[in-house]
Amino acid sequence: MHLSLVNGFLPVSMEEVKELGLTQLDFVYVTGDAYVDHPSFGNAIITRVLQSHGYSVGIISQPDWKDNDSITVLGEPRLAFLVSSGNMDSMVNHYYVSKKRRDSDAYTAGGVSGKRPGHATVVYGNLIRKSYRTTPIILGGIEASLRRMAHYDYWSDSFKRSILLDSQADLISYGMGEKSIVEIADALNSGISVKDLSFIAGTVYKTKDISGLYDYELLPSYSTMAEDKTLYAKSFQIQHNNTDPINGKTLVEPYPNGVYIVQNIPQPPLTMQEMDDVYALPYTRTYHPSYEKMGGVPAIAEIKFSLISNRGCFGGCNFCALTFHQGRTIQVRSHESIIKEAEQIIQDKDFKGYIHDVGGPTANFRQPSCQKQLTAGVCKHRQCLFPKPCPNLEIDHSDYLALLRKLRSLPRVKKVFVRSGIRFDYLLLDKDNTFFRELVEHHISGQLKVAPEHICDAVLSKMGKPENAVYEAFTKKYRHFNEKLGKNQFLVPYLMSSHPGSTLKEAVALAEYLRDIGYMPEQVQDFYPTPSTMSTVMYYTGINPENMKPVYVCKNPHEKAMQRALIQYKNPKNYDLVYEALIAAHREDLIGFDKKCLIKPRKIANRSTKEKVIQQGKRKTKDSMQNNKNNIKQNNIKNKAKNNVHHSAQNSKNGKKQPNINNNRKNKIKNNAHKKSK
Repeated sequence: MHLSLVNGFLPVSMEEVKELGLTQLDFVYVTGDAYVDHPSFGNAIITRVLQSHGYSVGIISQPDWKDNDSITVLGEPRLAFLVSSGNMDSMVNHYYVSKKRRDSDAYTAGGVSGKRPGHATVVYGNLIRKSYRTTPIILGGIEASLRRMAHYDYWSDSFKRSILLDSQADLISYGMGEKSIVEIADALNSGISVKDLSFIAGTVYKTKDISGLYDYELLPSYSTMAEDKTLYAKSFQIQHNNTDPINGKTLVEPYPNGVYIVQNIPQPPLTMQEMDDVYALPYTRTYHPSYEKMGGVPAIAEIKFSLISNRGCFGGCNFCALTFHQGRTIQVRSHESIIKEAEQIIQDKDFKGYIHDVGGPTANFRQPSCQKQLTAGVCKHRQCLFPKPCPNLEIDHSDYLALLRKLRSLPRVKKVFVRSGIRFDYLLLDKDNTFFRELVEHHISGQLKVAPEHICDAVLSKMGKPENAVYEAFTKKYRHFNEKLGKNQFLVPYLMSSHPGSTLKEAVALAEYLRDIGYMPEQVQDFYPTPSTMSTVMYYTGINPENMKPVYVCKNPHEKAMQRALIQYKNPKNYDLVYEALIAAHREDLIGFDKKCLIKPRKIANRSTKEKVIQQGKRKTKDSMQNNKNNIKQNNIKNKAKNNVHHSAQNSKNGKKQPNINNNRKNKIKNNAHKKSK
C-alpha cells in the first residue's frame, strides 16, 4: 500500500489525511527542517522507507514549540511519533563557533532563522509528552545519534546526559536508520510494547534491569564522569572502538536511581541492492509547495544537481563525527542506480548541463578499505590511513572512474564536478595515475578543494590527519598533471585554527606556510566542538582518548582570535591581533620589512600605549596557557588515583614531532622594527 496525495507529498494536515481515506496515521514525523522530499534529507528517506513497507506517515515540520497545539495537528499516531532536529544538529544550525547567532537557516523556507528551538530533539520530545503521555517517541537523525550517550555540550559548556533521558523519549534509532526503523515499526505493529524493544540493532533504550544482557561493556557511570573528565575520555574511546556491527559490543552506561542507558550494536551496513532500493523510492525531489511563496528552501540548491554515491568513511578524522554516525564500512550504490538518478536530474527544467557533485562523505571511497573487515569487522585499535596507511589497505579508483566516465557521456551533460571532497592521501597511494589525471582534466572547475587542515605534524597527529609531507607530495603531483594538461587550476586548502594541540607557535608556523605558498584563505574555520568527536573530547577533557596523554587546548576567546587572525595576517583588520600573537609567541622577527615578515611595523601613539598592548596580549595568552596547565595537572592527578577504576582504552602512538620552527633569526630585523615604531 503506497498512500500519497495528488501532489506526491506525504500529508501535512488532517484534511490531507482524510483525503487519503484515513482517520489515523501510523506514524507522525516531527522535524526541525522545512519539509523537503529529497533523498539528501534524512526525514525524506525514513518516511519513504516506512511508506514502502505499507505504513502511513504524516509530517509536522517546524512546529511552534511554544504552542502545545502545534504538535497535535495530525492527531495521535497509531504506532509512534518520530522526532528529528533535521539534517543538522540544531545548535550548529543556530550558532557559529563564536556562539554568535547565525542570521539565516538554509533548511527553512526563505532562509529564515528561528523556526526551530535550540536542542530541538529534546524540546520536541517534551512538547509531545505534554499532550501524549504514553505514545511511543522514537528519536533519530544526527542530533540524537551523536548525543545518544552522555556527552559534552559546547554551547552550554556542560556535561549532559543521554538525550534519551532529557527528551522523555523511549528509543533512539542511531546512525543510518533504514533497517532499524522498519524493525521498530514491525515490532510495534505486532503488538510489542515499546518498553520491550530491547533487541533491535542500531537502537538505544533505557532500562532498570540489565540482568538479561551478556557480552556487554560497562562504561563509567554518568555521575563519575561528571566528576572526573578522565573517565569520560576513557568511556568515549570505548564507544569509538565499538562502532562496528561485527565486532562491536553492547554498551551500558549507568545513571542514578538504578537507570541504565543501553546501546545495542550498530545495524549492518546496507548492501548495494538495499542502497539502490532506498534511492529508487518515489521522492518528489523538491520542497513542499507551501514554501513557494517564501522563495523555497535554500538548502535544495546545494544538492538539487548532485548525486550521492556512497556512505561511510574510513578516513578517521578526529574532528568529524561521520565514523561515529555512519560507520567506517563503505556502502555504495550501483552505477545503474546513480545513472538513473542522473537522468532524472537532466530532465529538470533548471538543469544547465552541470552535475555539481558525485560523492558522499569522501568522494573517492567506493569500496571497503580491505576485505577482512567484511567478515571480521573494522579494526578496533587501528585506523586505515592514520598515522600510516595500513598494509592491508586496498587502493583502487577504477570503479569511481568508470562511474564518472558514464556520467559525463550522458546527453546534455557538459561537465561532472567532484566537490564533496577527495581524500588526497588515499589518491596519492594509487600507483595507477589514470584517475588523478582525469580528475584534473575533466572534473575540476578551476580549483580543487582539499582538506590538509594544518601543516604542523604536532597538530595533524591530534586531528588524525596525515603528515604535512603527504600533502606536499600531493600538491607537487597536482601541479605536474596541470602542467602536463596545459591547465592552470588551483588547490584550495581547507585550514582549521585552534584545534586541540595548536598553540600560538603552531599557528604562526601555519601563517608562515601560507606566506611561502602565496595563499590567503577568504574564510577560516575555527575548531568547532560538536558532539561525539574525538577532538571534542580532547577539547573538553584536555586528554587525547587514544593514548590518555595531555593535550594543549585553546579555549581563551582572545587566543582563538589571534590564531584565526594569523591565518589571514594580510587582512588590515587583523593587524593588532597578529601583532599581539607574534609578540606573545616571541616571533618579533616576523614584524618588519623583510620578505619573510608577516606584517610591517607601524607607529603607535606613544611607547606606553605600545607596551600596554603587548602586555595585554601576553597576559591574556599566559592566563589561557596557565589554565591549560592547571587542567592537565588536575586530570593527571585524578587519572593516577583512579587508573584502575574502569577499563582503559589501548594506547596508540601520538604521531611524529612537529616541524622545526626557525626561532634563530638575526636580531637586526627586530631592532630595526623597534626603532621605526618609536
